[in-house]
Formats: sequence, structure tokens, C-alpha cells
Amino acid sequence: MGAIGKRYDFVFLFDVKDGNPNGDPDAGNLPRIDAETGMGLVTDVCLKRKVRNYVQITKGTQKRPYDIFIKEKGVLNNLIDEAHEQKSVTEKDKGEKTEAARLWMCKNYFDVRTFGAVMSTGKNAGQVRGPIQITFSRSVEPIVALEHSITRMAVATVAEAEKQGGDNRTMGRKYTVPYGLYRAHGFVSAHLAEQTGFSSDDLDLFWKAMQEMFEHDRSAARGLMCTRKLVVFEHKDALGNKPAHELFARVTHKRAGDEKKPAREYTDYEILLDGKPFSETFKVVSVG
Repeated sequence: MGAIGKRYDFVFLFDVKDGNPNGDPDAGNLPRIDAETGMGLVTDVCLKRKVRNYVQITKGTQKRPYDIFIKEKGVLNNLIDEAHEQKSVTEKDKGEKTEAARLWMCKNYFDVRTFGAVMSTGKNAGQVRGPIQITFSRSVEPIVALEHSITRMAVATVAEAEKQGGDNRTMGRKYTVPYGLYRAHGFVSAHLAEQTGFSSDDLDLFWKAMQEMFEHDRSAARGLMCTRKLVVFEHKDALGNKPAHELFARVTHKRAGDEKKPAREYTDYEILLDGKPFSETFKVVSVG
């Protein structure tokens, strides 16, 4: 596994149809919306969760070095304690154990060496700043959050059934976005990759996850979600050639067809690179 010697910046475009891409638990699981603009939002941790799940699925037979630290029903302090029990760590002097445990966690957990982690909640394994950072995703146009009443033809308890006289109905709510095209930005630091041991193989796996993760995350609540474009700007070296915001500005969109009608399909948009359409879902652009 070779080291990363270059900086990367990327634009990630994905869409949702008749689903809730990222519900807000503090708002009754409504789709996240910027209250001032009406633009839809998806958090960075939502996308990272899908990357983690993809790695677990595809590398399940190779648990380490592709294990996942932040996973469902995980007890983080137990995993940190395990790092301190390793021979390579216990043999260190007291002052070196934290660093040794940190390196062991980076080596064995894909998400630690990719996204970073705080591992000082139990036995101290330090903190890791990950080489890959992702912004919140924002829809390219305002979205509409629809509320649907749903009925379950069953109840949970006998008491509920007796109260309804045997009707046995449970009412609920479900929220969807009819359609939304979302855009996120990301950054890959070669310097931080060197510190965590994040390799070129890890980077290839991350790019693959970003393209395919929605295919393994299907549910009725999320509707149809799909990666549409992943444009990666590859710099010549670790420091980079140009500011990220200048590169991101090269990827634009415009409405296709009748702009007066609300967008309901990906074909209602055209994605442009330097003002020209392109067909590739995954495209690497060298920064000169």
C-alpha cells in the first residue's frame, strides 16, 4: 500500500426521489432544511456512515485493517482498551503508550485513519485528525418536504386493541422530498494521510464507496438515492496548485427543459465542467 503524495479536492453530487435523505431527530425526523433559503441539507456524518457501512460490507472477510471503529451498537471504550492491551503498546513507557495506541487504532480501523476520531474517552488513545473531510451537502434548489399519513393495520398491545374495539389501527407520519439534487465538497490531505497511514489503496476504496454506497443502503424511507457525479481534482503535490474554491467553481449545473416546472428527475438538470457537459460519473481532473 503506497502513500499518498498528492492533495485532492472533490465535488460530490447525489440525488433523492420520494425519500428522506437525512431526517432531523430534533424536528420529528423532517428532512433537514436551511430555514432561510429552503435548501435541503445532508450532514457530513450521514455520508460518512454510508462509507463505513460500504467498507464493512465489502471488506467483511478482511476485518483488519478494514475494521470500523464507529459502528452500530459499538462500545468505543472497549475498542480503545483493546488497543492498550496490545503487546506493541504495553511494552512502551507510560508516556509513549497513548501514541502507540493511537497508531494501532489507525492501522486497524479504516474510519479512524480516514476520517479521524476522538479516542480519549477511556484509556487514552489520543485524537486523530483524518485526511478526508466532507462538508454538509446542500441541494442546488429549494426542496419541498411532504408529510404523509400512514396506517398500520395492527396495534402493539392488547390494551390498545380493546380501546379501539378491535379496529386495530395505528396512525403514523412519514416525510419525503419529491426530488432533490444535493452537492457536497470534500478534501483529501496528503500530510494528514501520512500521519494516519492512510494509503493509496484506502483512497481507491473511498472513491469506490462514494460511487456505490447508495446501492447498499436501500430503504423505503430513503426512496431512490443515487450518486450522480464525483469530480476529483488531483493536484501535482501535497501542497496543491490552486485554492479549492476555484476548483469547485468549475463544476456547475443548469436546468434542462422547462425551468418553470419543479425538478422531479435528474434529467431536469445538466452538470457542467468548465462550462461543458460530461458523461462520466467518476472523473479525475489534473490541476495544472
